[in-house]
Parts: sequence; structure tokens; C-alpha cells
Amino acid sequence: MQTVPITIAHGDGIGPEIMDATLHILKAAGAALDIETIDIGEKVFLRGFTSGIEPSSWDSLRRTKVFLKAPITTPQGGGFKSLNVTVRKMLGLYANVRPCVSYHPFVETKHPNMDVVIVRENEEDLYAGIEHRQTEQVTQCLKLISRPGSEKIVRYAFEYARRHNRKKVTCFTKDNIMKLTDGLFHKVFNEISAEYSEIENEHWIVDIGAAKLADTPEAFDVLVMPNLYGDVLSDVAAQIAGSVGLAGSANIGENIAMFEAIHGSAPRRAGQNLANPSGLLLGAVLMLVHIGQTEVAEKVHNAWLRTIEDGIHTYDVYNEATSKQKVGTKEFAEAVGERVGQKPNTLKAVSYQHGGAAASGGGTKRQERARSKKDLMGIDVFVDWHEGSADDLGEALKGVAGNDLKLELISNRGVKVWPGGSPETFCSDHWRCRYLSSTDGVGITHEQIVSLLSRVANAGFDFIKTENLCDFDGERGYSLDQGA
Repeated sequence: MQTVPITIAHGDGIGPEIMDATLHILKAAGAALDIETIDIGEKVFLRGFTSGIEPSSWDSLRRTKVFLKAPITTPQGGGFKSLNVTVRKMLGLYANVRPCVSYHPFVETKHPNMDVVIVRENEEDLYAGIEHRQTEQVTQCLKLISRPGSEKIVRYAFEYARRHNRKKVTCFTKDNIMKLTDGLFHKVFNEISAEYSEIENEHWIVDIGAAKLADTPEAFDVLVMPNLYGDVLSDVAAQIAGSVGLAGSANIGENIAMFEAIHGSAPRRAGQNLANPSGLLLGAVLMLVHIGQTEVAEKVHNAWLRTIEDGIHTYDVYNEATSKQKVGTKEFAEAVGERVGQKPNTLKAVSYQHGGAAASGGGTKRQERARSKKDLMGIDVFVDWHEGSADDLGEALKGVAGNDLKLELISNRGVKVWPGGSPETFCSDHWRCRYLSSTDGVGITHEQIVSLLSRVANAGFDFIKTENLCDFDGERGYSLDQGA
């Protein structure tokens, strides 16, 4: 077996302990790894690197293309960026894969037959992290959903299902409310699912879908969803399967991959030989599959299952009714290492030679599409204003429209308040003012926008942002307001 270079980071809190335990088990199973170690996390943050990773560490990640990462601690206070998000986005790790499996009756769960894989888009959505404070009262976070990003993750989910003999892929969105962003994700799901006729597909609105997942996870197989929903629901799924502490994850890109536990650094448990290394270990199993060491992955995973089955548990899953021995981090790792080569008797043994819950999904083919005809139809001008009513603002801003534009409406927090707003509507100091051509159905120009903004400013209004209103092949590319 050829030795494969990987980069590891011991992280913060319980990270060093669970990484040592994981490496002990990998060595016992015969993993052929050439390990490079980098520093990440709290110490690096405090040395002045706001993303928690030094520039030189990127060289190691690009050289090995495989990253096994323990959890880290992000210091409290502003100015520090999420290292996980930074690594995922910088290295194009677009797919987050989280198997959530129950281990009944050895780990307590209300869902003994649960076996769900959540495939989460990993680079965009609200996790683009583009936020602004725009007025005294209002902040915003931009939700970005792209067609290429949606196509990659949806195709990955179907390829994963095909490769691992999964029968169904389910999409969760909230496109009954976010019709453009989540609507695009759903539309792409429908387009790509048509290419996989052998795999059942379905779509759920995320709120009722989450309720169904919590109540009847057996109804699902592979779930694919945008970033935020996937982040929340993969933790929910791991917990209802038995424990967040038992779940590992893979972050897959076209060239580089990162593997980790889904839990945090738990600094209160650090240095006490208490932490459960299972999440990181199962992340390492996904890594072994990814690098082609499937026989070792099978040995590690089955030895871990046998250890769980034998009732040797860390404190977080220990239960007097089903557990036989409460052990610490080191003792648990030793127990798993001693069982390398054994298989479980009651739990289902894994076989990575014939599929299994591998990290790899395959295929990022992108669909070639002709570019749409884009027409500029108007502009939303957002103003910071707190000196009167919506009617007062409407009358003032009508006067700066000029001869070629008209003020169509004003909304506040997505609700139309002028003309003809409801007196019960609460208004903040953040107003969206929509200008269209004074000739219905006719577009406008950028020169008209520049001139309009000059008139708005000269009239003493503080405009804080603008959004162009465009049609694409004649289809409206912007939202209406409630009541409009």
C-alpha cells in the first residue's frame, strides 16, 4: 500500500487528545500515512492571524490535498473569522458530507433504524458572510445562491447516492418564501434529478422537512440542502441518531478535501482524558476511503463498531443499562486498536469494498447554458430616514424622480408602506424606495440611475445602498413586497 501524505492539525481544547487517540487507532490498523503537522486555531488567532491559520500552512494543504483537522476555539469578540469557513471557501470544499447513523441498542436513541447522509452546500448561502450595519436600527446579511454552486452540490448528492446504492435524494429549501434564492436551488434540483431516473427524488419545505427528520428520520436517505439549513439539521440529525460526539464529516472539493468531527473544541473538557474521539475517528475513516485505503477504513470502522457493541463507552454515551465500562479518551482508543481485525456481531459491519458511507461522491460536471438577455428595468434605493411617516417620505421622494422615472412604491422590512400602506405596520429607519421608468414596460439606463442618486442626495436623503432591478429573458429577477 502506497504511503499517502496528509496534513493534520491538533486544534484546541479537546483537539490534541482526540487527535492523538485517532492517530493511535489509524496506526494500529496499518494506515500508510506521511503526516505533516500545522498549527491552527486559538494560538494562531492570538498571534494576529484573523482567520486562525498562518500563510505558510496553506502550502502544506495544497501539497498534500488532504486535511485531518481537530476542532478549534475561536476567541471571543469581533475581528476573528471562522477558520472552517475560510478553509472551505479558500480551497473550494463545496460539499459537506455528514453520515448520521444510529447504533441501537448500544447508544441510546429514539430512532434505532436511522441511517441518513446529509449533503450540505458548503461555500455560499448566508455563509458568504457578507454583512453590513446600514442604519441605527438595521443590519443585513446577504444570502447568495448561485446556479453553478447549486449544480455542483446537487449533482454531488445524486452521484453519492448512485455510488453508495442509496435509493432516494431529498431536497430541503424554503422557496415558498425565498422564491429567487431557494427557488433557484429547487429548480436546479429538479433539473438534475431528471438525469438520475433510477433514484427517487423529492422536495420538502425545510420547516416541515425538519420536523419530519426529527420525528421519522427513517423516511429519508440522502438529504441535500443549502448551507445554513444543512449546518443546523446535520447537527440535529447527529444528535437524534445518538450523539453529536459520534459524527464525523467530510468537506470535499475538486482537488482538496478536509475531514473533521462535527462538534466543537469543548475547552471545559480539555486535559481530563474524558473526550470521545469517535467523531474525529469517523471523519478519519471517511478520509481513508477518500485516499483509497478502503481496507484500512473498513478495519477501523468495524473495530470501532465492535468496541461500541462491547459496551466500552466514554462518559458522553455511557448508560448504565447498556454500557459495560466507562473509559477515558486514551483507554477508548486502546480498546478500538485492540479490536482491529474484528467485526461487530449485532451492529451491521461495514464494507468499503462495496460502497458504504464513503466520503467520495464523484462528478462535478457543469451544465453549459446560454446567457440570458438581461434588461435593467429599475432600481431600489435604500435610505436611512426617521423624520416622519411613510407618506411624508413618499411625497418627498416623488419630487426627485424627474421626468423619466417614477417612484413606484416604498417598503419597510419587505412590507409595502406607500402608497396605501397599513397603519398597523411597524416601520424601522430602513426604507426601500423603488423607481421604475415613467413609461410602463420600458427599461432604464445606468445614466438615469446616477442622475437619480444625485437628486436624492441633493434633496438631503442618506441613501445607503442600491439594488438594480433586472429582467432575465423577460422574467422578473427581483422580489415583490408583501402587500404590493
